Amino acid sequence: MNTSADVDAWFAASDHPMKAEMMRVREVVLKADSRMGECVKWKTPTFTFGGNMASFNPNTKAHVSLMFHTGAKIPGAHPRLIGGGNTARYMKLANMDDIEAAVAELEAVVAAWIELKDGAPAKKKAATKKKAATTKKATKKKATKKKATKKKATKKKAAKKKAAKKKTATKKTAKKKTAKKKTAKKKTAKKKTAKKKTATKKTAKKKR
Repeated sequence: MNTSADVDAWFAASDHPMKAEMMRVREVVLKADSRMGECVKWKTPTFTFGGNMASFNPNTKAHVSLMFHTGAKIPGAHPRLIGGGNTARYMKLANMDDIEAAVAELEAVVAAWIELKDGAPAKKKAATKKKAATTKKATKKKATKKKATKKKATKKKAAKKKAAKKKTATKKTAKKKTAKKKTAKKKTAKKKTAKKKTATKKTAKKKR
């Protein structure tokens, strides 16, 4: 319950004959929706959300009198809200039994007031909040997936680059090896030719 220290103090100092009944009404109203608040206004406890919803009339001693300041604007059918005109409505509660019988209607009045002022009842607001959380979670999941895919692609690209580099290096080494082999072959052939030439020269000299 969203209680106020000022209202607690008001009840502590009050000697109203319907004090217990008024406190029960207070409990029902505040428990009906966690967004409901209270304060002391016009020297009496007043229930608030997006403005003043209702106030106790402490001058009435025979029963609990709750005045809904702009009760005429509260949507829905609420038989216990009495009065005419375009502004205020009243709820008259005779005793504790009468209050217990009126609990469901009091809760309905609070829900209608919240909807009028906020545009969404508590349940609807909770559902919206849940939907937003789910969307946020899905977005986060999508972002994580995207990040993982990107990481995988980067890794794949790096591996491809490494493989290409290795291939180039292997090719280069093979080319170098072939060139070396070719040079060695050429050198051997040259040496062989020189040797042959020397032998031919030597034979010719011997013949003379």
